[in-house]
Amino acid sequence: MNKTHVRIVDWVGTEALRTIRQQVFIDEQQVPPELEWDAEDAQATHFLLTLDQHPAGTARLLADGHIGRVALLPQARGQGLGRQLMLAVMEHARQQGLTRLELSAQTHALAFYRQLGFVPCSNVYLDAGIPHQSMRWDLPTA
Repeated sequence: MNKTHVRIVDWVGTEALRTIRQQVFIDEQQVPPELEWDAEDAQATHFLLTLDQHPAGTARLLADGHIGRVALLPQARGQGLGRQLMLAVMEHARQQGLTRLELSAQTHALAFYRQLGFVPCSNVYLDAGIPHQSMRWDLPTA
């Protein structure tokens, strides 16, 4: 059985974050580097998913509740690890007192985010030449 773990890590000292995003967004999806790397990384909360102690996925959460840069390496896909990663981000956001989360989903991943409770809140648009749709999730109130 594979052992997985999601933890919050520092952007500056965690090269695995950049390696995963380079492989998934720049190499695989052909996102231009100037669109992938932005000033938000320095202020974001970064999550690293490990599979058998090897970096396998990442996501970031901005202070305004925007989730982005959700990426899993190819060998980690189709195992429920994306869900595990997102649930960790969502729980952290709840603990931080956020009441709404938003993200820009690639259209091929819309069903994945819907299963987590996100709902579309825009028309489809292109971002880095890839079809996306904005989605939001209102955290349940106690």
